[in-house]
Amino acid sequence: MKITEQSFSSYIFSNYTNDTTHFSQKGHEQVVYFQDQATGLQAIVAIHDTTLGPALGGVRFFEYQDEKEALRDVLRLSRGMTYKASIAGLDVGGGKTVLMKQKRTELTEPLLRKYGDFIDRLGGHYITAPDYNTTMEHMVYIAKSTRHVVGLPLALGGSGDPSEHTAYGVYVAMKAAAKKTFGTDNLAGKKIGIAGVGKVGYCLAQLLCQAQAIVYVADICSNRLQAITAACKVEVVAIERLHNWPLDIYAPCALGAVLNSETIPMLNCAVVVGAANNQLANQGEDGKRLLERGIVYVPDFLANAGGLINAVTELKTTSIDLVKQRIEQLYTICLDVLNQAQATTRPTQEVAQEMAIARIEKIKNAQLCR
Repeated sequence: MKITEQSFSSYIFSNYTNDTTHFSQKGHEQVVYFQDQATGLQAIVAIHDTTLGPALGGVRFFEYQDEKEALRDVLRLSRGMTYKASIAGLDVGGGKTVLMKQKRTELTEPLLRKYGDFIDRLGGHYITAPDYNTTMEHMVYIAKSTRHVVGLPLALGGSGDPSEHTAYGVYVAMKAAAKKTFGTDNLAGKKIGIAGVGKVGYCLAQLLCQAQAIVYVADICSNRLQAITAACKVEVVAIERLHNWPLDIYAPCALGAVLNSETIPMLNCAVVVGAANNQLANQGEDGKRLLERGIVYVPDFLANAGGLINAVTELKTTSIDLVKQRIEQLYTICLDVLNQAQATTRPTQEVAQEMAIARIEKIKNAQLCR
């Protein structure tokens, strides 16, 4: 199904009441559709929960098969942002935007400024940021139309590129998982495979090489592989082979749904920790599959929280040292999740979600009592 003019109005607020399945299962507060014919903008904004504060989440530019696929993606991503913010102890809620890439759609200044105009009409309930295929430079154009944007360059008073902070968070989570699994968080000599060496994967590879790990990398883009092999001592593996390569730790750092009924039985590792969002194709069943195989899994919304921790500094000025300290606190949170999961013989994804939801519910109940 192609997205047609009839399937969008230029500015529609939807409470999602006509789709009871999604609404009841995902619990979103608001889903908003935007269209602008002049620029080719077609977007969906999902605001999942604002109990802790305004929803914050990136804007993803991606070519979806159809509108339903885009909707499913933005619902899952925004829900994950709620969990990510909560478990990291941040005072923001979860939201996300998908910009639907068509054959002639480009991220031009007019399109991005129009998107910013639409975001501004939400009155601060949602704050946008960089995500897949969007950058700090794109945020500069968006900021011409709204102040509800983070991820701006340092020169403009922003928090800069979140990639290195996201990578550092994954690195910290990886050390915690190693401590739980191998009895030490020293990664020297550990065989670690990174699937996807974009900005985050690249930074992660550098950190791991500095830690003297044995690093394998895979990517569909040859330019990225050339860049990382020039910068670090890594071995390139075909992307279709990395998930069953003999590894200590497997790190998915590209798109989601890479852990599923087909790939999990093939995994040849002890630990999975990566930066990709929505790594589990089926959050319930695939979490159980990893548990049954004895593979330690750090939930993605916990492992990749470093970028969000950094982005939130634009809402309230925070020193670089404090940002690093807050990212390093993910180590303790990861160990807590892994220990609880082991003690109760439950998937780590389930335990981490319960921890995130519990914080939200406590605050929500406190607000109701006032």
